[in-house]
Amino acid sequence: MAVTSASVTELCRQAKRASRQLAQLDRAAKDAALHAIADALDARVPDILEANARDMEAGREAGLSDALLDRLKLDPERVATIARQVRDIAALPDPVGEVVDGGRLPNGLALRRVRVPLGVVGVVYEARPNVTIDATALALKSGNAIVLRGSSSAQHSNAVLAAIAAEASGLPEGSITILSGGREELAELATRNGLVDLIIPRGGEGLKKALEEVATVPVIYAASGNCHVYVDASADLDMAERIVVNAKTQRPGVCNAAETLLVHAEAAPAFLQRVLPALSDLGVELRLDGRAHALAGSGYADATDEDWDTEYLALILAVKVVDSLEEAIEHIGEHGSGHSEAIVTSDVAAARRFQLGVDAACVYVNASTRFTDGGEFGMGAEIGNSTQKLHARGPIGLRELCTYKYLVEGDGHIR
Repeated sequence: MAVTSASVTELCRQAKRASRQLAQLDRAAKDAALHAIADALDARVPDILEANARDMEAGREAGLSDALLDRLKLDPERVATIARQVRDIAALPDPVGEVVDGGRLPNGLALRRVRVPLGVVGVVYEARPNVTIDATALALKSGNAIVLRGSSSAQHSNAVLAAIAAEASGLPEGSITILSGGREELAELATRNGLVDLIIPRGGEGLKKALEEVATVPVIYAASGNCHVYVDASADLDMAERIVVNAKTQRPGVCNAAETLLVHAEAAPAFLQRVLPALSDLGVELRLDGRAHALAGSGYADATDEDWDTEYLALILAVKVVDSLEEAIEHIGEHGSGHSEAIVTSDVAAARRFQLGVDAACVYVNASTRFTDGGEFGMGAEIGNSTQKLHARGPIGLRELCTYKYLVEGDGHIR
C-alpha cells in the first residue's frame, strides 16, 4: 500500500529518534543485531523466495529486460550470500568512535576528531532486493537509522526482507523503515531537511534526474557506470582477452561491467581478430567504429556517436581503435561516467599515465572493472558506488556512512 506524504514525514521523525539511540550503541549490540538478521534470513528462505516469485512474475508480464530480471531474481544461493555478507559486515571493525586525528593544542586543550554516524540515511534503489539488506546492515553497523525506498518491481521482496530485518534486529522502532509509493513520496523523502541526513540513490540516470529536480537533502549519487577497457600497444593479448571477456560478460547487467573497448592501433590487427569472435560466441552484440570494421571485416554493427555514451547493462559492447594512450584517456574523459576504467599494458610508464590521467572513482591496471564492489574491496558490502567526489567516492561502505565531530577537552579553559 502506498505511503501518504504525512506518514513519510512521521516515519522520518521516528527514524530520527531511533538514530539518536543507535549512535550510542556499542559494537557488541550492533553485531548481535546483525547476526540475528542473518540467522533470520537463513530461516525464512521460503518466505523470501515466495515474495520474490511474485515480483519476478510481475516483471516478466511487464516486459522487464533480462538484465533487470537478473538483478531482481533471488534464489537460495543468493539469499545465503546476502546473509553471509551481513555476517561479514558484523566482523568488520566498528568505525564509530574511531579517532581520525588529534592531539594537544598549544593552549593545553586536548582535541580529537572522531567518526560518528550521519544519523538517518535514505537509500533509493531499483530492482535489486539484495540492497534492502546490504544497505540495512551497513547503516546499522555504522550507527545509522535507514529509510529504504525500493522500486515497485521489487515491492514484495523488499517488504519481506525489511520486515525480517526489523523484527529480528531487536533495535529501536524506526531503525529500519521501508517506504512505498511514487514520485510524490520520493519528493517528500528528499525534502525532509532536519530529519533525513543523506540520500543515496542506486539506479540509473532516470532516478538521478528525478532526485536532482527535487532534493534539498544532501545526496550522494551512486549512478551510472559507462566503463571502458583500454588495450594498450604493449598489452599481453592473452591477458587482455581474459580481462575484456570478463569485464563484459561475467555479469553484464551491473554498473561495473565494461561498455566500451578501446584498442591501440598497434595492437588492434592481432587483438580484434581474436577478441571479437570470442565475444560473439558468448552472445555479445558488437558495435564497431570504422577503423575496427576495416580490421575485423563484415558481420558487425556500426557504432554511432550515441554508443560511446550508452550504459547498455546488456550483452552489447562498443569498440573503437585509437592512435595513442592520450587519445584513449581523452575518449574516457569525454564519455565515461567516472565509475571504473581499466588499462591492459606491459608498459609501467603507460600504466602510470593512465592512472594519473583518468578521472574515475576506480582505475585498474591489468584487471577487470568487475572488481569495483564493496564486498570485493573488503568492505563487506556496499550501498552503491559513488561517481562524485565530495565526501565519498567509489564503493560506499561503513566509513562513508559516517561523518566526524571534534571532541575538545579542557581544564577550565577560556578564551
